[in-house]
Amino acid sequence: MNTRIWSKIAATALIAASLTIPMQTTSVHADAVHKAVEGDTFYLLAKKYGVDMNKLMAANPSINPKNIYAGLKITIPGVQTQTTGVASAAPAKKESAATTTASASKLKVMSTGNVVEAWGKTFTYSKTINVKASAYSASASENGKWGAVDYFGNPLKLGTIAVDPNVIPMGTKVLVTGHNHDGLPDQAFVATATDQGGAIKGNRIDIFIPGSAANAKSFGFQDVTLYVLN
Repeated sequence: MNTRIWSKIAATALIAASLTIPMQTTSVHADAVHKAVEGDTFYLLAKKYGVDMNKLMAANPSINPKNIYAGLKITIPGVQTQTTGVASAAPAKKESAATTTASASKLKVMSTGNVVEAWGKTFTYSKTINVKASAYSASASENGKWGAVDYFGNPLKLGTIAVDPNVIPMGTKVLVTGHNHDGLPDQAFVATATDQGGAIKGNRIDIFIPGSAANAKSFGFQDVTLYVLN
């Protein structure tokens, strides 16, 4: 900063300290993303954010209302926020981000005996299977003439996986762990084997991820562990 300008600021510091500078704020409406915690429902989230529940459900067509679990990312439509041009608001945002990161870091998957714990909820399982995972989307190029439906004709949704039924029987529920992708819940999520694929043979699964084909493709190939739930 120019020395002369700095001197002026120093000379008027006491005056500036006694003045209240009005901050111009503007209300804007934009979609927000809520990371679900155990016990969340569309009804509770609609009340929390002051949005219509039908609009909330319409903004999340791929989410089963009966299968909202910790780590699931839910779009909150038209949330009102305050914007301001004053730089002093930045530290509060940083603190909020740090809190979110700390909260996410507490999410762990631990197993003892035949019990697996994820997001504070326990599941019993019969065995674990290590598989190579890829991902797919609802794109027509990936689903052929049948469209964006699973093997049973149900719409594809988060929690759908394609399997080799000789390794994982159709209808099996598993806890998927060890993955890394923004389109999936952190650390772990419950999935059901309701789809098949020509290239899915042996210890391979294909995970449905809502969004574009490019987004699903960015998952690549990852080694994940499945807990076969009882």
